[in-house]
Amino acid sequence: MKESFEKNKKGILLMVAAAVFACLGQLLWKLSTTDGAGYLLAGFVFYGAGALLMLIAYRFGSVSVLQPMLSTNYALSAVLGVLVLEEKITLLKVVGIMIVTTGVILIGGGDAQ
Repeated sequence: MKESFEKNKKGILLMVAAAVFACLGQLLWKLSTTDGAGYLLAGFVFYGAGALLMLIAYRFGSVSVLQPMLSTNYALSAVLGVLVLEEKITLLKVVGIMIVTTGVILIGGGDAQ
């Protein structure tokens, strides 16, 4: 497991950063519906930065490991929904976040050859 992480470490970190940037971009788009065009433009910048980081990440690891790292976006979106948008989180969502996080950890360590 450790060998796979070390092999793909740079790509994994870049891909998780890409997911964070994309998630923040989407949050800003949501905020722009009530708070103005500045959020919309900032959302495009963050989302675009996430896309660029994703493309760069593919140079530093296996696609079978890196692509699933983008699913951290789903878990982060749920957390930001609670923290920023004051959405309610259910037990089912918490279980889903835990499953996604566990899957990302297992996939990140499962590419040793």
